Order: sequence, then structure tokens, then C-alpha cells
Amino acid sequence: MYGGDEVSAIVIDLGSHTCKAGYAGEDAPKAVFPSVVGSIDQMDVDDSGNAERNSGSGVDSKNNVDSNKGKGKRKLYVGTQSLGYRRDHMEVLSPFKDGIVADWDIVDSIWDHALRECLLVDPKEHPMLLAEPSSNTQQQRERAAELMFEKYKVPALFLAKNAVLTSFALGRATSLVVDCGGGSTTVAPVHDGYVLQKAVVTSPIGGEFLTNCLMKSLESKGITIRPRYSFKRKENRPGEFQIVDLDFPNTTESYKLFSQRVIVSDIKECVSRAPDTPYDESAYSNIPMTPYELPDGQTIEIGADRFKIPDVLFNPSLVQTIPGMENYVDIASSCRGLPQMVIESINRCDVDIRRELFSSILLAGGTASMQQLKERLEKDLLEESPQAARVKVVASGNATERRFSVWIGGSILASLGSFQQMWFSKSEYEEHGASYIQRKCP
Repeated sequence: MYGGDEVSAIVIDLGSHTCKAGYAGEDAPKAVFPSVVGSIDQMDVDDSGNAERNSGSGVDSKNNVDSNKGKGKRKLYVGTQSLGYRRDHMEVLSPFKDGIVADWDIVDSIWDHALRECLLVDPKEHPMLLAEPSSNTQQQRERAAELMFEKYKVPALFLAKNAVLTSFALGRATSLVVDCGGGSTTVAPVHDGYVLQKAVVTSPIGGEFLTNCLMKSLESKGITIRPRYSFKRKENRPGEFQIVDLDFPNTTESYKLFSQRVIVSDIKECVSRAPDTPYDESAYSNIPMTPYELPDGQTIEIGADRFKIPDVLFNPSLVQTIPGMENYVDIASSCRGLPQMVIESINRCDVDIRRELFSSILLAGGTASMQQLKERLEKDLLEESPQAARVKVVASGNATERRFSVWIGGSILASLGSFQQMWFSKSEYEEHGASYIQRKCP
């Protein structure tokens, strides 16, 4: 049994945008940091400095690269601090491809950072609860179990679906979870604590897609977003600053983009709100402008984009009207808006539970904290849903809870007394192997 007071479980929710980690039983995660990592190929660095020393062991390092996919040859930088520091030749990489883990090396370094550097715990002593997307494959789950048991030697493990955890965080066993994350938006019905897999609907339009739209839109208006590392503020007189440009020729494109997106994403969170009615160019052309001060001191005015960007969630075809987004048009044209996704998901469910799902639609994820999103979704659904349905969209009051609802659900679940018999323990793993996770964690 693990649940005692002395040993608390650890809950990790590795999302497509941020990783949340902390102790079960607490009300917010202790560590929150980006789920991308900076990577420097050691080959680049060595070659530039001392080619002579390398030529001797050239064969050896090449073999190593093939067998290990360059594992020993790149240094990974994880966490807000180390990513915020600009380094030459540092690329910014994500472990995910289409919402599924593609690079386990990076995931490993992220878990390691969360446990050893942020929470300062020894994983051998704490059971782990990991949140996983509803679309996770059996192979992915076994891989996660293997890594946790073999490398981190955890005493017990449990994999829980994001949607189920969100549902628990808001105190429901049956609900329709609308999770607007960084990389995608997922609508998943949960019934009595299980995800109804056949009715899960996803769309690639998430927070990062909206950030892209806003960035392109600002660029088309001639606004340049200068990343934080590219200038220095010099104080001439108190309160009066002069901006000095700095030049770093070796900065990679991906790091520059990462730094710009940090800024644009903040603009998006500060000024945008979902419009009450579908966005219409003429109606919003004379909207009052909202000022926003960029880190380099220039103040920009944002007008119609405040409403247009969030409305992409409801009407993806708007992407066509944003200059610079041409290469995304085909993605967007195949997507449906949020209300259509909700209706479609509910229609794929059993007739008996549709009513109940309509009356508890839960909003979760970072993008769901956008102002007026809940009201707009409720309004659109009322227009499109059958007459008999009572539509109710529920979102927790504060933005923190919406952002971390998956983690909070995990924290609640792992600290329940009745949950303690559900853990997949190390002894079971040693007896049955990784595939047993399918039976222990539905």
C-alpha cells in the first residue's frame, strides 16, 4: 500500500505546451515549465573548436551516432531558466509530433528535470501518476511504464487519461471535456470515469496555432517582435531608456521563433477575447484599439485582431484572411469549429447519455481561460443543439484552475484512499511486464 501520510504520490502532466509537476494532495503544481527543450549538437561545438583532436576518433563517434541516434552527442537544456538563456547553435525541440511522443529522449530529460531539479525528490520513493492524452497508443503507454520502472525505479505507477482527470477536478464522473491545450483541442466524453474512445474528436487548432496567427497578423502590419535577447535597455536618465541592438549571428531560427512566441503569446493572453457573435470584418473595423507595450519599449495598438484570432477556434476558415498563414489553410479547412466538434462528439455517444453530456460540458486547458470563451460556446451550442437538451458549459472560476485542471484532477485522484489499490506496482511490472499496464490502467 502506498497511500500513507508519509509518502505522497507525484503527479506529472506533460502537456504539449507546458509540463506540470507536483505532489498529490496539493491544490496546484509546484513546477510549471515549458515542455520544449534547447538542444546543442555536441558535434557542432567540438568541430568548430578543435577539429584536430576529433579527427583521431572520427569513426568511433560516427558509430555512436548511428547506434544511439546522436544521444550522447547533444546536450539538452530543460526548464524556464535554461531556455531563457540564449546560447549559440541551440535549437528548440519538442518531444511531440501530432500530440504523441516522438522523442523519448527529450521526455526523459523533462521528467528528470521535474523530479530531480524542481521537486528535488528521489523517484524511487514516490508512486507516480502520469497524465496521458486520450489518443495514446498501447505502445506509448508501455514505453512510459518501461522508462519509469527501469530508469527511475518508481515503486508504483498509474496512467490516467487527461479527460478523466479534468472531469474529477470539477467533481463529475460523467461529462464532456473540451480541452483547449497548446498543441490541439480535444473533445472527449467521459462516462463513469472512463473515456468513450469512439467519440473523441480532435482538432490541431490550439493555443500555439492562435499564437502563430497573431504573430503573422502583426508582422503583416509591419510590427516587428524583437526577442528579449536581441537588445539591451540602457538608462540615460531615470525613467528614460535607450534601446541598444545586440547582434548574435549564431542564434538558430528555432530559438528566435521560440523567444518571439513567448512575447506574442503574452500579448494574446492579455488582449484577446472571444467575440459574442461570429467575427465579421466590417463590424469590427472601427473597434477601439488596445495598447500593449512590448519588451523593447514600443507600444503597439491591437484592434480587430483581439476578436479575430480567438474566433479561429469557432470558425477555422478565418485563417484564410490572415496574411502569411497560407501554408496552414489546408489544415484549417479540414477542421471544424468548437461547437461542431462538441455536437459531433455527443452524437457519437449512446442516446441515453447525450442529455447528461449536454448539461455538463467542461472547459479545460490554457486556451480555455480566454475571456468570454465559455459564454460564446454556450451561446453557439444553444443555437445548434436539439431543443430538448439543456446546454450548460461549466468552467472553474479562476484561470489557474482551468489551466491546471488535468493536474488538479490527478492530485485529487492520487490522494484518494480508495484509489490506493489501483496502482500498477513494481512487483506486478516485474512479474507481468509492461503490457500489463493495459489491464491496470484502462
